[in-house]
Amino acid sequence: MSLQGKVVITCAVTGAIHTPSMSQYLPVSAAEIVDAALGAAEAGAAVIHLHARDESDGRPDQSVAAFAPILGVIKQQSAAVLNITTGGAPTMSIAERIQPAQHYRPELASLNMGTMNFGLFPMLNRYDAALKHQWERDYLGNKDIIFRNTFGDVEHVMTTLGAGGTRFEFECYDTSHLYNLRHFYDRGLVTGPLFIQTVFGLMGGIGAHPDDVLHMKRTADRLFGDNYRWSVLGAGRNQLNIAAMAAAMGGHVRVGLEDNLWAGKGRLAESNAQQVRAARQIIEGLGLEVATPDEAREILALKGADRVAF
Repeated sequence: MSLQGKVVITCAVTGAIHTPSMSQYLPVSAAEIVDAALGAAEAGAAVIHLHARDESDGRPDQSVAAFAPILGVIKQQSAAVLNITTGGAPTMSIAERIQPAQHYRPELASLNMGTMNFGLFPMLNRYDAALKHQWERDYLGNKDIIFRNTFGDVEHVMTTLGAGGTRFEFECYDTSHLYNLRHFYDRGLVTGPLFIQTVFGLMGGIGAHPDDVLHMKRTADRLFGDNYRWSVLGAGRNQLNIAAMAAAMGGHVRVGLEDNLWAGKGRLAESNAQQVRAARQIIEGLGLEVATPDEAREILALKGADRVAF
């Protein structure tokens, strides 16, 4: 089976950056997250990136129990690869963030590759009047968030989850994160093909200019040669133009309401599936094909859905 020209779409359906008051369409309850994931998979997403939330007020919830009503239901009804976050929320400790992936041993887990400033506070001015919960105001207004991902933290995630066969979506928000990954690659703690998700346009990381995209791609090419699979995540309004640029360059793409609440200027996206369909239209318009879940497993060298603990 030729995988040439196959593009893996990842859909990140809820995340921990946007808060429920920002959009009525952001999935919060387990049932809403399941429905969003199944809709995205049906629309063409081969990988579903998962966070969980407290159903009472929508705050991020990284407990094992919060993922229990989500994972098994999606697996029963979809062949999609389920990718559990170890990022959680940037205000959580690494011990909190690793719990669900350690317990459920997924095929894929996200792994942030460096400590960084994390600036959500520009969103507070835009949404302040609409915020229904005090935690949203406190969270978005915090100018002192340091998203901790030390070398010790990263090594702990790699060794703990790697022992169960979980592979990683390496989230790289700047060029230094690519060099950090090279350090662990050289030590043999991770092996290729590395799944590198380069993140653009989030305050504290690299920007979203086309030159930034090219710079990250060139750096990854130099550090990893052909032993990696490249994907892009454009935050906010940068989502689809960066996806189009990467797909045209042979990359994979990530969309979803975790990264962008909008479907166009002044128009909220009404579902994750809507964004997946928009990405699919771009990919197929370029003469490429969207990868199926099983093709994504082969492209990313995953262990298979029969070897997870859910």
